[in-house]
Amino acid sequence: MSRFQTTGLGQDDFAEMVAEDVERALAHYDEAINQSTVVSVGKIAGSIASAVTLLSPKHQRAIDAIHADLPGLASKFVRALAAEAARRSEAGVTDMPGALPADEALAAPPRSDDLESMLIEDWAGRVAGSTYLEENLRIARSTLHRWQRRGDVIALRKGGRKHVFPLAQFVDGRPVAGISDVQSLIGNPRLAWLWLTRPAAQLDGRVPIDLLRLDQINEVVEAARVFAPG
Repeated sequence: MSRFQTTGLGQDDFAEMVAEDVERALAHYDEAINQSTVVSVGKIAGSIASAVTLLSPKHQRAIDAIHADLPGLASKFVRALAAEAARRSEAGVTDMPGALPADEALAAPPRSDDLESMLIEDWAGRVAGSTYLEENLRIARSTLHRWQRRGDVIALRKGGRKHVFPLAQFVDGRPVAGISDVQSLIGNPRLAWLWLTRPAAQLDGRVPIDLLRLDQINEVVEAARVFAPG
């Protein structure tokens, strides 16, 4: 029996209660905050609070174990959410649930210049430099540079001349096959990695990098060919 059953409070009711409390707190803290933003933030907070109650004790303890990192994680989440909202707004998607058909929303090409203004970790997932890859994945720097020259790996510039490498592209210490084909078709490495790591309309909502890790290379390359600008 869930705690909602024992208290007589439904999960949706609980989420709404949290949302209302958050809305009141935000309005009290800063009256200048847009009302629609206040409502949206309240819904997010209510949904998260409600979802936490469904976690197993093991997963709840896992969250407790990283409590020191939670402010930073929350900040990253909010920045990523704001960037996604801005991207959808620029693409004409004003209401996530149904402003555009699902395949059109997926197909809306992200703006590569938007990515330049975001922290890499906020949209690219876990990344690492050549030192980490050499020490943990046993990838020699010379090998990594050779892969980079050939386009076999996605290398993202991070200030100056430094590059970092998304870890999700490696399996058993090697980049998954198909990366070079996708890069050659899409061109911009940031845009290529963004496409690889998001549900793609060309693949019926499946994530390209997941398919490459399953050796479904031809399907992904053809989808990239359809997506590629120009």
